[in-house]
Amino acid sequence: MTATAEGPAQEMGSPRKRSEDARLITGRTRWTDNMAPAGTLYVAFLRSPHAHARIAGVDVEAARSRPGVVAVFSGADFADEQGALPCAWVVTEDMKHPDHPPMAVDEVRYVGEPVACVVARDRYAAFDALEEIDVDYEPLPAVVDMEAAVADGADLVHEGLGTNTSYTWVFENGDLDAAMRDAPVVLERRYVQQRLIPTAMEPRSVLCVPEGDEFTLYSATQIPHILRLMLATVTGIPEHRIRVVAPDVGGGFGSKLQVYGEEVIALLLARRLGRPVKWTESRSEGNMTVHHGRDQIQRLTLAAEQDGRIRGLKVELLADMGAYLMLVTPGIPLLGAFMFNGIYKMDAYSFTCSGVFTTKTPTDAYRGAGRPEATFAIERLMDELAAELGIDPIEVRRRNWIAHEEFPYDTIAGLTYDSGNYEAATDKALELFEYDKLRAEQADRRERRDPVQLGIGVSTFTEMCGLAPSRVLGSLSYGAGGWEHASVRVLPSGKVEVVTGSSAHGQGHETAWAQITADRLGVPFEDVKVLHGDTAVSHKGMDTYGSRSLAVGGMALYSACDKVVNKARKVAAHLLEASEEDLEFAGGRFSVRGVQQEGRTLQEVALAAFAAHDLPDGIEPSLDSDATFDPDNFSFPHGTHLCATEVDTETGMVKIRKYVAVDDVGKVVNPLIVEGQVHGGLAQGIAQALYEEAVYDADGNLTTTTMADYLIPSAADLPSFTTDRTETPATSNPMGVKGVGEAGTIASTPAVVNAIVDALRPYGVDDVPMPCTPERVWRALRSESQPDTAEPGAGGGLGSAGGAQ
Repeated sequence: MTATAEGPAQEMGSPRKRSEDARLITGRTRWTDNMAPAGTLYVAFLRSPHAHARIAGVDVEAARSRPGVVAVFSGADFADEQGALPCAWVVTEDMKHPDHPPMAVDEVRYVGEPVACVVARDRYAAFDALEEIDVDYEPLPAVVDMEAAVADGADLVHEGLGTNTSYTWVFENGDLDAAMRDAPVVLERRYVQQRLIPTAMEPRSVLCVPEGDEFTLYSATQIPHILRLMLATVTGIPEHRIRVVAPDVGGGFGSKLQVYGEEVIALLLARRLGRPVKWTESRSEGNMTVHHGRDQIQRLTLAAEQDGRIRGLKVELLADMGAYLMLVTPGIPLLGAFMFNGIYKMDAYSFTCSGVFTTKTPTDAYRGAGRPEATFAIERLMDELAAELGIDPIEVRRRNWIAHEEFPYDTIAGLTYDSGNYEAATDKALELFEYDKLRAEQADRRERRDPVQLGIGVSTFTEMCGLAPSRVLGSLSYGAGGWEHASVRVLPSGKVEVVTGSSAHGQGHETAWAQITADRLGVPFEDVKVLHGDTAVSHKGMDTYGSRSLAVGGMALYSACDKVVNKARKVAAHLLEASEEDLEFAGGRFSVRGVQQEGRTLQEVALAAFAAHDLPDGIEPSLDSDATFDPDNFSFPHGTHLCATEVDTETGMVKIRKYVAVDDVGKVVNPLIVEGQVHGGLAQGIAQALYEEAVYDADGNLTTTTMADYLIPSAADLPSFTTDRTETPATSNPMGVKGVGEAGTIASTPAVVNAIVDALRPYGVDDVPMPCTPERVWRALRSESQPDTAEPGAGGGLGSAGGAQ
């Protein structure tokens, strides 16, 4: 970037390389597990091998005598002080919410639940001593299947509740009965969103350091501010005596949007022992105990006219809560309630969700959090509708989507989409994809009965992100607001420190926030330092999740910068002996409109304010400013993703031949960061479609505890992506930004599955359960209804397998 005579070069929209990457990529930074103050003790947890059992007794005496062991505790030892882990989202007045102890005391309800801990001088001694702890378990029935869990006479996860249903939440708009009545086309489908395990590059890690009656807790967390408040609430330690630091954090994807029992126990151990204590999870331990994502059964009914126009949509969900409700567990599937309609117009909509307890690891937020599940359902249904009517999948979408001239648009799900242009994104995607050419190749392969069939999948999506505003969250009974805070400190030398309540874990905040500040204040990018992730430095914040960092946190920074300029304007006017109204501010310099003189730079004004030798009366000697931003609406990025797959009908092997993603995320601060977020999101969405699944056996044992069992794709397993953008600025914030962190994950899963089903539809296949492994594809081709000798066209061709009711 090169400065000009008018000031520093424009930063917004510039593909600047991330300034934080040098330390993150090399690992020469502060990860929680890198830190070990003098006298640090190490913690290991004994975890239940049973999915469900009573604890008749815990004998820790033998473990206490092991070399290097300092202390051993069972859950009963902390029963009076550990409290219960919080759930901040009580979605209905009658929601069943059982206590969730950080360490189990009387009963365990999932494999991996902690029942005791060893504290030792090194982590190996702590781990070795676990084998000496003797726990007397009385096994109880496991509850693994959601549909069985809500049937009459089902075994109960929590006997005292009398039910496995935590809540039932209903939203309705329009006359669904009228929409369904006599509809020419009614489609009924059942889709399963498999359980996923968020797999951040850095495992969870906690270090708690006592300092008299105060405690500093370092944690690989996304939510230092929320964690601090919740730790105080759970333990009774005053909030102002707790400092939470999220040092550099190696990814989260929602899994670190949580208050975990290990964090609570680390704090209590540090208080009890008066020594720093640290715990870092192993990968297999993390697969069992980090909260999981997705895990829904979706029953869907869509009614449409003969021309493909949607009349109504009915959604019935069973959502697996796991054994307990964690921080936002019950609300995650409800975020999808506002997105099942997608980008489409319809007359009526009904959504019902029941949260179900099982003896499995609790679920909670995972990248997209409710929106990917909704997008998958409606985009699969749109392809099914196209097949039923013999209409091209793009055309059926065009007949139903909100046209660009109709924005702002009030949706059937009760949201107001402020801006969008689905036509432009789709047209660009079709051009990049060479859609007509691929359709012609597909027809040729079908005609030749090629054993490797070509499928084309479409996903046109939108999402609500920038998790806010506070009033809306309050109406949904969420326990906090959606605002964000930022401070800007102008130092005497003219350098700038930005303090943000957003807590980065790999998104590039330090670079993007410096770019915003450089442009708003007219200072060089290199003169801006961004501080975050420490409640002693950033005292206010709502942290990072839900693609809210830029649309909410970035806007708080934008407002704080404007306040700095307004403060500086008063000082500059005094120094230039002019009225404030006559001053112009551009390129970091104040000048008098129409007067040829040098003016004053922001740095000069900052030094004058610091010296305070000649300030206007009543003006404080500081330009420092802060701002809290609470948006009036969500933001709604959108896009069109197209996927071409080659499916070997003899082996079931799926290969992604081509993938095009055209996203609209509003105004872009840094296109390199946007592209990186899209690529990462695509990897995770494709992984759900083809590779990843958390599998439990009938006894409630997680069988995918290692990366040998839980398949995460590498770069070699993924195609090269073609990405591009359209730009429709948001109207909900002055920068016009939307959000990009979850878009790729939300859009890609249905695009891939639609492509696979499109390849197989001539064989009579209209669904393949995720993940679409070669075995599942092969079995779909050879199901009881499809003989082994099936050939292209045996199912009647495109449009014959839609299954109209």
